[in-house]
Amino acid sequence: MKSSLSIILSSLLYSSLFAIADEEVNASINSKPLSSEERIGQLEKQLSELKTEIASNSETLTEVKKHDAFDNIKFSLDFRNTYDILDYKYKKYSYTDATGTHDMSGQSASNDGLFTSRLYLNMKSSPVENLIFSGQVAMYGVWGGESFGDAEIASKGWNNSSKADDTLFRLRQAYVIYNDSMLDEKLPYTLSIGRRQSTDGFLANHREGMKEAGSPLGHITNMEVDGIMGKLDLENYFLPGSFLKLVYGRAHTGGIETLYDSRGGYQPYAQAEGDANENVDYLVALGSLYNNGQYNLMFENATIFDTKGKNSTTNATAVGAGTANLSALSLQSDGIGEDLGDFADDTIAFGSVAMTHYKPSSGHQLLGSSDATKGYSYWAGVVFPDMITEKGKFGLEYNHGSKYWTPMTWAEDTAMGSKVAVRGNALEGYWNFNMFGLENLTGQARYTYAQHDYTPSIRCSGWVAPQEVDIEASDLRLFVKYIY
Repeated sequence: MKSSLSIILSSLLYSSLFAIADEEVNASINSKPLSSEERIGQLEKQLSELKTEIASNSETLTEVKKHDAFDNIKFSLDFRNTYDILDYKYKKYSYTDATGTHDMSGQSASNDGLFTSRLYLNMKSSPVENLIFSGQVAMYGVWGGESFGDAEIASKGWNNSSKADDTLFRLRQAYVIYNDSMLDEKLPYTLSIGRRQSTDGFLANHREGMKEAGSPLGHITNMEVDGIMGKLDLENYFLPGSFLKLVYGRAHTGGIETLYDSRGGYQPYAQAEGDANENVDYLVALGSLYNNGQYNLMFENATIFDTKGKNSTTNATAVGAGTANLSALSLQSDGIGEDLGDFADDTIAFGSVAMTHYKPSSGHQLLGSSDATKGYSYWAGVVFPDMITEKGKFGLEYNHGSKYWTPMTWAEDTAMGSKVAVRGNALEGYWNFNMFGLENLTGQARYTYAQHDYTPSIRCSGWVAPQEVDIEASDLRLFVKYIY
């Protein structure tokens, strides 16, 4: 746009100068030479006309720019390459699967060279000011890893992308947002529907080097979800920065058949009565209780219906077995102390407490118990300037979880599993910085250590009973990320 405007201005200026020159030549041939005052007058007239023409073109270009902003899908990308060194020590650990019980006590496992590449291609469009579409497609793979492109035969991921029968296209986000207000514009509201980003939420964003947090709270939720959301901004009626979100969605659809894969007779998109493979729905209330720009106090309560567990009679697992309730209260301070200098002003400190409550229905078990169980967790961290690079940050975090602590964080971006979900203690340190001083090229060095005192919570598997274990896990990660 700047280039186009420069060309237009240059053309107009040259045209005006040539016009002045022509008039002077004609004047010198057909009449007496112009005086200095007359020449200055003609030049001022030409410049005035040129100024008017430039203003008119500038107004036209502004209208084009406004139209362009609402008439296209804008693309951006996030491309990250990571290197992980993983180490596990099973001092006391056994597990049971379909083939029996396996004792791994005294064993260890490691990987000193895990490479991954992850690409997010983001889309956004807004045909009018209060209507927005946001989408994201994603690729995330291990270097040289296997990919089950046809669900039967494994082949290398880099090979699949060169085959004409590769039709995989993974949608990570796609949702529509509508904004408006009511009560004389004192109560703004937002409505949204689709697959929303529910990763790198409040507090979890710091370790990823993200200034803005996703939603909801990272302490109890870190996974993509399909749902409907309504938001009310309440600061005109409550405390500064306060708002409330209500979200209904579905995390798992029971064993329905499509119109074209009927296996048990004619019942497309339905299931037989009494089918144990129930829909898993959730209802979430979250928001900010107070946010004055420095202190932000947020809350979340999520209720999950037909949580997957175990049938006590048949021993069938992954069946609808009861209800789970997850709650968190998180506080963040952007800047610590008063009049302590730029270092303190640029330091972020945070803390969070959370609880999970799993209540099995009659004849079922959740987390190995026929009775309700409660788990607890607390999380603290600090992020501060590195004093080495211009905008680099160091971060230190600590997590603790009890025996029955089971949040929905199985999409947390850590190769060794969610450190937020640890049943034991986790320590983490990281350094986020701009490489070569470029904001579009960021780097990270991160070390995560976890001591698991009870069976690790990997996939929120409600049918797995936490047992006493002694596992040490660590992950040293280095990454380079390009953002544009």
